[in-house]
Amino acid sequence: MPKKKKQPRTIKKSKLPSEKLLESLKQFIRTEGKEYLRDQNISSIGIGYKWKDNKPTKEISIQFTVNVKAKPDRLEALGTKEIPKFITIGRIKILTDVLERKYEQDFKIIREASVIDRKVHCVPIVPGISVANKKETAGTIGCIVFDRTNGTPYILSNWHVLHGAHGYIGDLIVQPGPYDDNRTDINNVGKLIRSYIGVAGDCALASIEDRSFEQEVLDLGVNVEQFADPELGDKVIKSGRTTGVTEGVVTRIHTIVRLNYGDQIGEKEIGCFEIGVDDDHPPENGEISEGGDSGSVWLFKNSKGKASKIMAGLHFAGEGVGGPREHALACYAKSVFEKLEVSPTPPKTLESKQVSGYNNLFLSQKIEFPKLYNTNTQKTFRLQNSELIHYTHFSLTLNKFRRFASCVGWNIDGNSIKKVSRKGINFTFDKRIPSKYQVGKDLYINNELDQGHIARRADLVWGSNEEAKKANKDSFYFTNITPQMSDFNQGKLGGIWGKLEDAVFDEVDVDDLKVSVFGGPVFRDDDRVYRKVKIPREFFKVIVYQESQKLKAKAFLLTQNLNQLELLDLNEFRVFQVTLAEVEQRCGIIFPDNLKEVDELAKDLEKRPESIPERKAVNSLRDIRW
Repeated sequence: MPKKKKQPRTIKKSKLPSEKLLESLKQFIRTEGKEYLRDQNISSIGIGYKWKDNKPTKEISIQFTVNVKAKPDRLEALGTKEIPKFITIGRIKILTDVLERKYEQDFKIIREASVIDRKVHCVPIVPGISVANKKETAGTIGCIVFDRTNGTPYILSNWHVLHGAHGYIGDLIVQPGPYDDNRTDINNVGKLIRSYIGVAGDCALASIEDRSFEQEVLDLGVNVEQFADPELGDKVIKSGRTTGVTEGVVTRIHTIVRLNYGDQIGEKEIGCFEIGVDDDHPPENGEISEGGDSGSVWLFKNSKGKASKIMAGLHFAGEGVGGPREHALACYAKSVFEKLEVSPTPPKTLESKQVSGYNNLFLSQKIEFPKLYNTNTQKTFRLQNSELIHYTHFSLTLNKFRRFASCVGWNIDGNSIKKVSRKGINFTFDKRIPSKYQVGKDLYINNELDQGHIARRADLVWGSNEEAKKANKDSFYFTNITPQMSDFNQGKLGGIWGKLEDAVFDEVDVDDLKVSVFGGPVFRDDDRVYRKVKIPREFFKVIVYQESQKLKAKAFLLTQNLNQLELLDLNEFRVFQVTLAEVEQRCGIIFPDNLKEVDELAKDLEKRPESIPERKAVNSLRDIRW
């Protein structure tokens, strides 16, 4: 007697299917889903709980959404076919479910928002605010991500926000988007770097060139640090340009949706998952997303109901007008990060790479980094509980209220200086330090101010080729930059200030061609405020070297005339040779005793105070007493 053929069994469980079956369902949708989407009435196919009596059950199903749901006798007139009651995968019958639902990009239909600050020019930029290609309207900055190879930070949003039908790689990206502010000439934030639209998602990256940034998502208080695949029933939350903070629940997973991106692009099939309204936390106006929210990130909620640091997906579409129940669509975070070759955090190899800062044993005598007065210590930013922040060949202390370095110390090895180009290197924020403690590019636009290095780039590019290149790049962090009038910084009027280090090697037989330098701004309470930043009008520099094994230290003070900012009446800068004690008094720092002991100018003033009634400015390098 022949064996009876085993009949497929039907899944009717109150929990998710096994991992093996879930993988089979996902593979079915990936391989067969596109065929179903050829039916113009079917808008998406995914995995979700079957609905009954207008409520979700706990029965897992292959869920279809259709533009129009109709009885079987009307389907032919609509140009569509009946969806089967179940689909057999392996030996298991999977129930199907058919829902009437339309989707549209959350980008093209722009409605007025109640949260105005998301739609204005923001410094720093943060996730959750308006952004777009200059040829488009307005979407949302999702989060800040980092290149997997070199750690470069980028803005993450949607393809249809940063690229669009008329866009090209290299296009200007503006914040806010043109719909919110059409002054694209002053709102540039970067350029379109990479983009993708297809089954892996709707996503794109923009560089961050003219603005500082914070990683914390607006009104959610967390950074995106990880990502994970959502499951049915997961609670999620997002922060978008239009609807602000809204909460939802994952209602379908491993979904493919067909969206129309316009005449030039046409229909595209996007891999995604679906979010519905969280009935425990419904949105005020019933909408979990609206036009302009495209590009927002959906984060998992933690056990306390707050936003976690784990990203579920990238929002790109919402329920169409007149839909029966509010829903949103998001690309899988994992697919987006893989396709764009980025990570939510900088590469570990970059984070862990050790940097050697100022070396106090660089000369034959130990020269300690200057200490700070107690009053200055309280104003100093601490990185990993240290006042000193280290870079390649230099270190600094950072005043978190003035947002500039208070003192920078660096070493120069004249024997191994390399010729390294600065081409292609931009001034940038140190990602280890909150950007609110750094002054960025906005201060220097459309005026006579230069972004002036404290530790000179040319002083730092020594050692191995790798060291020199790293030091070259490190010198462009904003922590090593101060505002300096262009004629001072660019070496006009003889360029005395910029030539001080060179003059040591020219005028003195320096032992081993090694020099250590300390420099920085002089902070005064009455410094002028410009663009909400107090501009230092004085700078100090102390040059330390050895000649015939004898330690020497020379101190200089430069005063800069800031009236130029308004009057454009360019006056000369005055450079004075001063004592270390005067630098200490003006700057609130304390030099090591072995330096003060070799301050020849201080000794001369002690011996003959009446012989120098008035200090004279250093007008040429010949005036310096080496």
